[in-house]
Amino acid sequence: MTTTSELRIEGLHASVAGSPILRGVDLVVRSGEVHAVMGPNGSGKSTLSHVLAGRPGYEVTAGSVALDGVDLLAMEPWERAQAGLFLALQYPIEVPGVQLIDVLEASFAAGGHDPSVVPALVGAEAERIGLDDRLLHRALNVDLSGGEKKRSETLQLAVLRPRIAVLDELDSGLDIDALRDCARRVEQASNDGLGVLAITHYSRLLDELRPDVVHIMVKGEIRESGGPDLATRLDVEGYAAWLPVGEEPTPEPAPDPYADPFADPLA
Repeated sequence: MTTTSELRIEGLHASVAGSPILRGVDLVVRSGEVHAVMGPNGSGKSTLSHVLAGRPGYEVTAGSVALDGVDLLAMEPWERAQAGLFLALQYPIEVPGVQLIDVLEASFAAGGHDPSVVPALVGAEAERIGLDDRLLHRALNVDLSGGEKKRSETLQLAVLRPRIAVLDELDSGLDIDALRDCARRVEQASNDGLGVLAITHYSRLLDELRPDVVHIMVKGEIRESGGPDLATRLDVEGYAAWLPVGEEPTPEPAPDPYADPFADPLA
């Protein structure tokens, strides 16, 4: 990557079914930076990733999101992807009948790039990330283990080379080897200029994917930001240190791991 990119989130408020979830989020992620957003269940972390990607069912009630100065919230999800935003899902969906290479070739073609280079790129990244090349010709995510799905997501990120990647609990369901392989590949991409917003509950991801900034999110707000030592402090003190006595997290809608994340909930 030769250009410098910036994802700027200012005063972002969002609701689901009339219930406020995000309550004024401010974040700026630039090329080559790794930002970690940590928080307890119900803090709004996944809602943030869904709003950024354009998932239906979320109403932005205030604030703005810009990618390189362009209003991200005015774009359709596919337009956000073409603009350079990548979302690694917490629960990658299965797409019967469509192979991984088909998806990436279609993405290259839609972005005006030569799809004929995709098979070679995929093969090289599969070896690099430890994904069995037999899985490259299987229907996308069908009958893959949790670790194989996350390796596949990381491979897609590496091949597509987005400007900004949002990782929604990349470490969820991973054993230590898969976590190390995926996190190190993302870190290599960040060294090449990728901006990363990594959403996680636990600091184990950050042992491999070293953050520049750590943000603690509670009840839809960034309560504190700091360096990597903030994650270490979190391990010792827990999230209670950022919750006033008697305050409880606001529940987020429970995700369905088998649902299409971009289906219209009213259809």
